[in-house]
Amino acid sequence: MRDHDVVGIGNAIVDIIVRSDDAFLVQQGCSKGSMRLVDQAAIAALYAAAGPGIEISGGSAANTMVGVASFGARAGFIGRVADDTFGEVFGHDIRAAGVTFTTSPTANSEPTGRCLVLVTPDGQRTMNTFLGVSPQFAAADIDAELIASARILYLEGYLFDRPQAKAAFRRAAAIASGAGRKVALSLSDPFCVDRHRSELREFARTSTDILFANEAEILALYQTTSFDAAARSAARDCELAALTRSEKGSLVLSGGQSLQVSPAPVGRLVDTTGAGDLYAAGFLFGIAAGAGPQRAGELGSLAAAEVIGHLGARPEVRLAELARAKGLLS
Repeated sequence: MRDHDVVGIGNAIVDIIVRSDDAFLVQQGCSKGSMRLVDQAAIAALYAAAGPGIEISGGSAANTMVGVASFGARAGFIGRVADDTFGEVFGHDIRAAGVTFTTSPTANSEPTGRCLVLVTPDGQRTMNTFLGVSPQFAAADIDAELIASARILYLEGYLFDRPQAKAAFRRAAAIASGAGRKVALSLSDPFCVDRHRSELREFARTSTDILFANEAEILALYQTTSFDAAARSAARDCELAALTRSEKGSLVLSGGQSLQVSPAPVGRLVDTTGAGDLYAAGFLFGIAAGAGPQRAGELGSLAAAEVIGHLGARPEVRLAELARAKGLLS
């Protein structure tokens, strides 16, 4: 198998992105700006009531891998889909974006996961997620050859809920480490951190080389209200950490240094979906390409700024070309 720069493991979700208004959110009982888990009946009813949408392969790590590919790097993704229409949509779309995806669909299972994202005119996104078969990911789904082929393995914290998925994480990290590769972990969500704090701390300390978190997630991980204290703990536990802070930019912790990275300019905020995912894409691309942590953070900020300027969690321009135009790539 050819070498890859980054391979991600996460929930395989089809994103259905629909423009909405506040009245529709109220009518459907949605809390604006939130993410809620719903069952199959609820997602079907909401899908029927919503307007026309864009259907693309999604999920946090999948979005990140598409971003890595947009920078011109070789990316792969491992995640579980069902043998159904949405599974076909996911597989076709992510491969069309340039990402290696070889996971076989699961027959006679729950349906493929999907997330109906309602985007209001102020750019806020309200997510209604039916996880379907995706969290049933297990060690048997691990592609050891693909993982060992990648410079960096990227793990999505959202997938950490079930015991079999945790076991898969540990097996994947062991494969990557055994092949001399780096392991990156995204904390994904403060509620996910609250549910699995002790295990995630242990995983970050013993099995993670690169940690991604936003401000709320890192505060939750270390149970503090002080960002500086949480950053010191992250620097102690991991070789490299990238902590995003929305309009404050990000803080990159590396080798005892604290590097402040300014946010890239945003012309107009349209949809914040995928900002963290694309920041991780730029950062991972930079590290895999041999850039220093400061430049990796700048590439992350560039990708995040691009994706929040339009609808959806995918870049609308080739990120490699944008980075060259901004002088971040030669």
